[in-house]
Amino acid sequence: MCERWMNLMRETGAIQQGHFLLSSGRHSAEYVQCARALEHPSNAATLGGALADEVRAKAESAIDCVVSPPLGALLIGYEVARRLDVRFLFPEREGDGRFRFRRGFVLDEGAHICLVEDVITTGRTTEELIDLVESMGTTVAAVAAIADRSTGRAVRSHPIVSLLQLEIPTYAPEECPLCAKGSSPIKPGSRAEPDKGGR
Repeated sequence: MCERWMNLMRETGAIQQGHFLLSSGRHSAEYVQCARALEHPSNAATLGGALADEVRAKAESAIDCVVSPPLGALLIGYEVARRLDVRFLFPEREGDGRFRFRRGFVLDEGAHICLVEDVITTGRTTEELIDLVESMGTTVAAVAAIADRSTGRAVRSHPIVSLLQLEIPTYAPEECPLCAKGSSPIKPGSRAEPDKGGR
């Protein structure tokens, strides 16, 4: 089944080749831009349904709510929630850079939450979500993503449920073989500047 999802991602241009500056500040010769696959509603529904089925089979408990970070994960999170027939919420970053729920969103204390990302690399954003939802008295029952390009395949002991597991090398700028050849990286993604954590 992984071959099916890999083919879909390549056909839609979601897996890109080049020289990229990641939000972690590291460099990579490949970048996963799930938005290219999700721009087609039928793909979003298909990927979301498949990921929801994986979550249902592997979650630590039944899911009460799906939470995703903006912006890239909103479409896939919504589709996962739709297949699971549960609520979908998203936090937003405030002036201090921290995630908080706005728009009247409330998590019920004791609820079992599925955190859904488009891509997980370092897990920094996912860790922020874990902190947020656990501070509200809820339990993380599953962490899920279309693509898992992490090294540990887990975030804070929560195994990552994914449709794809990718092994894509990243490099510190001073060790980047692409830079050594004279290439300059481009900054894709949604964050304006690299930070110390990365996604």
